[in-house]
Formats: sequence, structure tokens, C-alpha cells
Amino acid sequence: MIFSVISFSLMDISVKLMSSNYPTGQLVFFRGFLGLIPIFFIIPLNRYKNLLVTKKLKLHIGRAFAGTFAMVNLYLGLKFLPIADAITISFAAPIFATIFSIIFLKEIVRFYRWFAIIIGVIGLLIVLKPGTGMFSYYSFFPILFCIGFATISILIKKLSKTEPDYLISMYFTIVLILTGSVSYFFGWNEINSKDIIYLFAIGIFGSTGNILLTMSIRKADISLVTPVKYLSLIFAIMSGIFIFGEVISYSTLFGALLIIISTAIIFRREAVRKVKTTIVRQV
Repeated sequence: MIFSVISFSLMDISVKLMSSNYPTGQLVFFRGFLGLIPIFFIIPLNRYKNLLVTKKLKLHIGRAFAGTFAMVNLYLGLKFLPIADAITISFAAPIFATIFSIIFLKEIVRFYRWFAIIIGVIGLLIVLKPGTGMFSYYSFFPILFCIGFATISILIKKLSKTEPDYLISMYFTIVLILTGSVSYFFGWNEINSKDIIYLFAIGIFGSTGNILLTMSIRKADISLVTPVKYLSLIFAIMSGIFIFGEVISYSTLFGALLIIISTAIIFRREAVRKVKTTIVRQV
């Protein structure tokens, strides 16, 4: 998940840089089309003939559309909001993912992690500043991303029991390409040769981050690995200041601090829970 966060952060920076030059749909297309490259490196040679064969087609399609929904909204958030605000708001995704994991995966989340979730929500509200003149309706885009990401987490957990990582990523990438292609009829911009490296970065890093995300969710509880995404705040703040010349507000920093504290509590309780489980098994 840590390497996934690094890859996604590099993608976010590239999207932010290109969002003023190209429509969101065009960026989604390049994310999908160029994102095929990392996937081809992990496909076994004996699977190319029956690459898309699966017994869980509905789950794959659901994961693909949920992922596309999340990505489009994230790109729109990066386009219209300061990158630190957009990424901080997207941190609510683990909250939704943890709640969804309780409902659909029957994972046990006890008092301290619920307490951590509440702190995280308070931090999110501080960043959003609802009811004030500083509130932006564009903030809904990262929130919609959160809902999509939470759905992705649940579906990947179900799919990863039997489906290989490359197949999960392939269906998602195909839907991205189709969605981006449809946007062509609403207007694309001519590509500047200087932007090609950033378009490749969107596809390569985005796809790599997605593969690593799938692997991490396969290996561990959703409520444990998803809070690691908070590390992307460091990248968002640094890039906002040094690349985009943005002024990071104190409310964003304070809200992010509360979210980080909530993550620390989740990590601590998860560690304690695993220790207790190990002791019980040994006994």
C-alpha cells in the first residue's frame, strides 16, 4: 500500500499539471490506454489466449465501474481544488471502507477504531468548512471518490479470493478506456509534445498504483491497509507548495492532523488485536 500511495501521488501531480490543458475525459483515456503497459508485465504467457475468461464477470464489471466513477471524480477534484484539499478530503475513503467492511465483510471494528473514525470525520469537516463562505461545492468530487473507493475495496476483497491481480486490473482498465473514448465526442484538445511525459506518467503510475492497491487489499484487512493512504498528504502538501504555488490553509493542516491521529489509533489497535490473536492461537 505504501508503494501504491507513492505511485498514485505521482499520478495525482501529473493530473493536476495537465488538468488545465486537457478535458478530464481525455486524461481518463490516457490513464487507461497507457495503463495497459504495467499490466502486460504481470500477465502469465499462458493466459493471453483466454485473458478475460472469468466466472465472476458481474463482480469484475462492478469493480470496474466503481473504479472509473471514483477516478473521474478524483480527477475533477484535482482540477478544481488545491491538491492538498482534494487529497485530504479523499482521506475519508478509509472511513467508508471500514464501515463497508463491517457491513459486507463482517470484519470486527471495536471501540477504539470507531473513536478513530469519529476523529477522522471531525478532521474532514474542518477541511470542508461546511456552512461557511470558504466551502466549495467542488469538494463533493473527492467525497464521491470516497464512496467509489470504498466500494472498490469491498469488491477487490471479494474478487481477490479467486481472481488474479492482472485480471482485476484489466477489466478496470478496459472500462477506463471506453469511458475516456466516449468523452472524445464532447471535445478533446490537441496533444502538446511537451505533455507526453506527463500523460505517460498518468497511465504508468496510475496503473502501477492500482495493481499494488489490489495486492495490498488481497494480503491484509481493508481497515488496516487503507489508512496508509494518508501518507499521500505529505506528497500533496509538498507538491502544492513547491510545484503549484498553493497556500495551504491552517484549517486544512489541522483537519489533516486529526485524520493522521485517527490513523495512528487505527494502526495501534490493529497491532494490539493481532498480538492478542497470535497469543490465543499459540495457547
